Amino acid sequence: MLTLQDITYIHPNKDLLFADLDLIVNKHHKIALIGNNGTGKSTLLKILAGELQPSAGLVKADPKPYYVPQLFGQFNDHSITQALRIEGKLNALKEILEGRITEENMELLDDDWAIEERCQEAFAHWGLGGIDLLQKMAALSGGQKTKVFLAGISIHQPEIVLLDEPSNHLDTEGRKLLYDYITSTSNTLVVVSHDRTLLNLLDTVYELSKRGITIYGGNYDFYAEQKLLESNALNQDVKNKERALRKAKETAKESMERQQKLDARGKKKQEKAGVPTIMMNTLRNGAENSTSRMKGIHAEKMDNISQELSQLRKELPGIDKMRMDFDNSALHSGKILINAGDINFGYDGRLLWKQPLSFQIRSGERLVIKGINGSGKTTLIKMMLGELQPASGTLHRAAIKTIYIDQDYSLIDDTLSVYEQAQQFNSGALQEHDIKIRLSRFLFTKEYWNKPCKALSGGEKMRLMLCSLTISNHAPDIMVLDEPTNNLDLQNIGILTNAINEYKGTLLIISHDEYFLEQVNIERAIELS
Repeated sequence: MLTLQDITYIHPNKDLLFADLDLIVNKHHKIALIGNNGTGKSTLLKILAGELQPSAGLVKADPKPYYVPQLFGQFNDHSITQALRIEGKLNALKEILEGRITEENMELLDDDWAIEERCQEAFAHWGLGGIDLLQKMAALSGGQKTKVFLAGISIHQPEIVLLDEPSNHLDTEGRKLLYDYITSTSNTLVVVSHDRTLLNLLDTVYELSKRGITIYGGNYDFYAEQKLLESNALNQDVKNKERALRKAKETAKESMERQQKLDARGKKKQEKAGVPTIMMNTLRNGAENSTSRMKGIHAEKMDNISQELSQLRKELPGIDKMRMDFDNSALHSGKILINAGDINFGYDGRLLWKQPLSFQIRSGERLVIKGINGSGKTTLIKMMLGELQPASGTLHRAAIKTIYIDQDYSLIDDTLSVYEQAQQFNSGALQEHDIKIRLSRFLFTKEYWNKPCKALSGGEKMRLMLCSLTISNHAPDIMVLDEPTNNLDLQNIGILTNAINEYKGTLLIISHDEYFLEQVNIERAIELS
């Protein structure tokens, strides 16, 4: 069972991440922990795993959970056995079998005589059979590193498992194995993921936001339906409040006009009746005070409605404001952009693909490049972009403009501020205020403009990249996206999907996220083997 009580976490720079969180996960429950980038999902998992201490509050995790992190860079200098914390047991077993039966070795092994067999079975199951357990983690691909830690579940046999973006970097076969595990296991699971297929295998959604943790008793599709109802209700509240504000302004105007007519009519009557000047001044002052009170009452009412409306608008997601607004006039539908004939690539004298590749790519097409981890997907992209030349065959490229958005958003210069980065894409046609308007449309408000790009999250860098492309205005002939949904939250995946669907040029994607590929209307695949 996992329990968090009044958990608060404050960053070392004193910024508050979250406060007074409560969470209970009962035995055998399988929950999805979701929320926007920056809300603290990964931090919360680290606290549950005992990898990080909260600033305040109580953590109960019994028995100790097994934790699969999102990032593995901290293990690059470790061997596989060290990363999985099984080095001691395996060494002890080896020494015992060689006759060195010491108290220390027996204590280290802890009667776990089957650990070597479990390792072999687990690694074989995840497609890592024959892997050298003493090699460094740095030598593995992203998908292999994830599989190493997923294999660790069978090796350690925990009751509670914490998974942070486990489908990142996994190929199609790896994802299928992961889904099978999620479905069949009796482990207690807490999963952070943006993978909708995976999220729909979990029976409860816990949403982490600035308001705390909200529980939705169903899978992700159920959660999405509830959020849609909430969004519709919020939009209706905004419309009602806007209507109320207009009505309040009209009422205030009508009341003031009516009062002014009454005051003017009263003044004429008083003048006709010969009311003394001193009395008229007194009556006029009274009328002015009455008018002033009426103005104050209406102003206070309108101010209250305005504040309520402003607060409601802050809760709106802001996605609808984002538009790519490309000038598509230079794009020519159907034009052959890339023509490949029997191409292959070589490493150390060996060819990368069993069969050479032949294909054409025409303007306006939407393609995905598919293949298992290590099949050469990124290599093929670099050949298409002219960065690498084929070892055999021919590859012809038209004179085209391409944009390559990789997983690290390398087109973003971390030494620049957000505004400076956007200005880099300005051809000179836009004034400063125009650039700032476009930044605001992509949720980069005034407080972001001078913020360094290196401080942005993955989702924020993706939004800034899309915003920068709109500032450059001219649509590229080909847009290449390499695993674009990795490390993005569901809101930012929605933003990316909407932006891609507005783009009219040729789209090339490397991705194993089938739901995302369906949403961006992929037409065909180039399969690598």
